[in-house]
Amino acid sequence: MHCWDVGGAVAPRFTRLSILLVLVGSPFGCSEWSPPGDSSDPASLEARLSHIKIQEERMSEEALARRARSFAILKEEGVPYIDHLPVIETEAESVRRSTEEVALRTMALALVAAKGEGLEQEHVDNWIERFDLAEAFTPQEREFIQDPDPDPARSVHLSWRYECCWVLLWALGYFEELHRPDTMCDPKKVVSLIFGDSREAFIKNAKLRSQKDLLDAADLIYRYHWAAVEAQVNNGDDAAGLHDGVCVEHHRALNWLIGHMNAQWDDVSTDT
Repeated sequence: MHCWDVGGAVAPRFTRLSILLVLVGSPFGCSEWSPPGDSSDPASLEARLSHIKIQEERMSEEALARRARSFAILKEEGVPYIDHLPVIETEAESVRRSTEEVALRTMALALVAAKGEGLEQEHVDNWIERFDLAEAFTPQEREFIQDPDPDPARSVHLSWRYECCWVLLWALGYFEELHRPDTMCDPKKVVSLIFGDSREAFIKNAKLRSQKDLLDAADLIYRYHWAAVEAQVNNGDDAAGLHDGVCVEHHRALNWLIGHMNAQWDDVSTDT
């Protein structure tokens, strides 16, 4: 039985993905396809630098206190950090998304990840119809979802959206703790939580966390991700066990949740 057949168990995450990784390489270092929002783009970089400058000019007590709490966690865990990495948005500057918006984004991402992992088009189409998700995808996701023969490198990259789902499920209150980004999530749990009942039930049972909680997590992942990137650049090792792939997807989801730079999903920045 296919892992996405109704009533079936979910297959291990890397059945097809592990083969694709051998064929096309890491989704984060692939030369065949670049993810949207590439920080090497001059316009993207200019916008990011402008945003950082604005944040530095109006650092609030709230933002500084949040950064200090992140520093305390990093210090306790032995994760490297720098004092001058900028603060992030305050509650007043951030975007408060609706529970339904976050829930539908989670459902869409789960299908994107499943197709990236190898879910057949027939099953993709059936689940879109069953959960009424035709309008839930971004333009770039829709292009991928409707492509019967997507680029293998892009498929590998998008299969990592399970990690974004994990963050969004935490944000929706489906579990208490957001684990440290040192291990990959359990896609079985992702799929069972999202598609175990109806679309309506998934939204109804969700309880979006406070904006403070979301911002605290966004600030911390920003610094986790910086440490993971620095470790890769300097010596190729993960910093204090951090997983760079998990960091980037957690960062993506949290930056979208708080409306970082007012970007739509396809354009969310995960720069460090």
